[in-house]
Amino acid sequence: MTVVRQRKGSKGKEPPPSAEVQSQQSDCCSDHRPDQILHGDWSWGAIVWTSVGWSVSVGLGLLCCIYMATLHENDLWFSNIKEMEREISFRTECGLYYSYYKQMLQAPSIQEGLSNLIHDNLTESKRTINLLQRMNIYQEVFLSVLYRLLPMQSYLEPVYFYIYTVFSLQAVYVIALYLTAWLLSGSWLAGTLSGVWYLLNRVDTTRVEFTVSLRENWSLPFLALQVTAITCYLRPQLSALQQKVLVWLMYVTTFCFCLTWQFNQFILLVQALIIYTLDCGDLLTSTQVTTMYLVQVCGLLSVWLLQFCNSMILGSLVLSFIVAALFFRHCQSGLKTGSPLVRLAKLLLHSAMVLLLTVTINYLAKKALQLRSDEHIFKFIKSKLALGPTRDFDASLYLCEEAFGLLPLDTLERLGGTLLLYPYVLTLLLLSGMLAAAAVHNLRPKGCAAEERKGGGEGRAQAFRPDVAYNLLHTLFYGFLAFSTMRMKYIWTGHMCAVAAYGVCGKELWTLLLNILRCNSKVLLRFVRYAVPLLVMGCLYYKFWPKLMEELSELREFFDPDTVELMTWISTKTPKRAVFAGSMQLLAGIKLCTGRVLTNHPHYEDKDLRERTKQVYQVYARRSPEEVHGILRAIGADYVVLENSICYEKRHSRGCRLRDLLDLANGHIMDGPGENDPDLLPASYPRFCEAIKMETEAYGTLFTRTFQNKTFHVYRVKKKSKKSSKEPSGTR
Repeated sequence: MTVVRQRKGSKGKEPPPSAEVQSQQSDCCSDHRPDQILHGDWSWGAIVWTSVGWSVSVGLGLLCCIYMATLHENDLWFSNIKEMEREISFRTECGLYYSYYKQMLQAPSIQEGLSNLIHDNLTESKRTINLLQRMNIYQEVFLSVLYRLLPMQSYLEPVYFYIYTVFSLQAVYVIALYLTAWLLSGSWLAGTLSGVWYLLNRVDTTRVEFTVSLRENWSLPFLALQVTAITCYLRPQLSALQQKVLVWLMYVTTFCFCLTWQFNQFILLVQALIIYTLDCGDLLTSTQVTTMYLVQVCGLLSVWLLQFCNSMILGSLVLSFIVAALFFRHCQSGLKTGSPLVRLAKLLLHSAMVLLLTVTINYLAKKALQLRSDEHIFKFIKSKLALGPTRDFDASLYLCEEAFGLLPLDTLERLGGTLLLYPYVLTLLLLSGMLAAAAVHNLRPKGCAAEERKGGGEGRAQAFRPDVAYNLLHTLFYGFLAFSTMRMKYIWTGHMCAVAAYGVCGKELWTLLLNILRCNSKVLLRFVRYAVPLLVMGCLYYKFWPKLMEELSELREFFDPDTVELMTWISTKTPKRAVFAGSMQLLAGIKLCTGRVLTNHPHYEDKDLRERTKQVYQVYARRSPEEVHGILRAIGADYVVLENSICYEKRHSRGCRLRDLLDLANGHIMDGPGENDPDLLPASYPRFCEAIKMETEAYGTLFTRTFQNKTFHVYRVKKKSKKSSKEPSGTR
């Protein structure tokens, strides 16, 4: 088991704003937005102030990159440990993804490396799979090709090129949040505050320093850039050229986001629901809605082509929903006419029809494509909502992991401790009230058509800005997702920093508060918008600077001698084409450190692989030695690795231990004191991982122990005659 220890040593045809508003913006230097120069403001004040803002954003991004890299180095002493120890530090699925980067670099040529990925027979024994179709590993391919082409092999090791690229993406992430807050508030002080909050809430905004190659660390920076492009696109007074550029930026960032994370379709589904909600509230134009939907579709289809027509994308809910939403949107032209009650009834009926058509299209698509790869996710959702049986092995694996549980309340305590939660909640409440008022106002009957054409768009923009409306619903929807599933909090907390910074520095919210207090004036408004963010940053500096310095001075060291011993033994004492069975997490490390063939791995988005993983895990269930031997030989395993941390697991409570999940799936009574369902029966055999260590004749004729230490036991799976080598059924 790996531990660390102390080291021993927008709208294009909107009418222009009034002269009064323009003069008010030019009076205050904090109102120069990053796009204002594009609108013709070439004054020295605008140029200098905008240049300072961009410089601060780059500085904050670089600071975040260096901070994450330093924490990673201090935690592992990465520069001093051996190459195998570095590879072991890539935990669980991170090791699997990094192994393909290593494999591409070790290939004789780029073409041969790509061919080996397309026709891979090392990741799953007795199978040849297309890794570029199955997994999101184009980033590893791109980096390996880039490393080969650039003249850096002599002074930069491949592993450092990899991890520094990931840490650099964190700089991109911070810059994207900075620009979003700047665009919303009109002040780059908001961007600075959002970047500071992101760094101080590192525990809840990212986990890149200890899960470097996790897919979300590649994709979330592109999602943040996409949100920035959407925020800019929804601003008024954009020229046709600027709109085209921003649409391309939205497409490129959406494409990069989808290409780097297998859960892209579910994140984009939430975003499509945000667009749909804004459309129902009449807060976006028809062109904006259609364009944003089509950007999502084009991004997904581009990834579908690059992933060799991956059926999971065509069978995704988001594509079905967008098709249904666009179909009914263009078929029901009179949806936004009539009295408020009539319009509300139409919207409810429209939503029901969109939902029904979405389910129908998705069902037919999955039937036509024979798609079952993502059914474990829907089982997980059903079980989480208590809508289905909870004995399903795949769903239980997710439900029993803390990362897929509800958001712990101590997260809110930490966010409150950095002064982030309180302005965020206040901003959320005020903006939600304003959005509700704007939506109700838009439900009212409009005037004559000519009058609506002249003033409707401007009135709606003044009532509630579309870019603010999008960001509000973005943080609300992904906030609900984060509260339901803790792993998704990293999508929410980063954007949370930008929204809270907008609340502190934005003109609209301070104007509303000062009007309520009856003391609103231009001078006071300008003073408050400067003074409050500076005061907040001063408090944060006073409270957290000593803690940051203490954290950076804390030095640890990678220490996992048992795993190092196991990997060394496998590399030196087993054939290069030997097939290993075991837990998903451990096998990913074996693939990276030794290059041996695996029976299963952590990338769970394949039905056949899930079935195989469940069969391999029978080594921790109560099964006969003959049954386990038959399972392992059927999938071609030469060795099986048993882990004491799983066999005698204490990390999870009863009912969530891996052996308990297997007992429930097999219909057996669970270990230990506690209640059991009445339909469960006692098992006929002892637990395999415990009984095999007794080395009785029944086990000795089928398995031979070849390696052991305090953590791992490795057994060679003996061959039997063909007559008795048939694979047994999945359950007794």
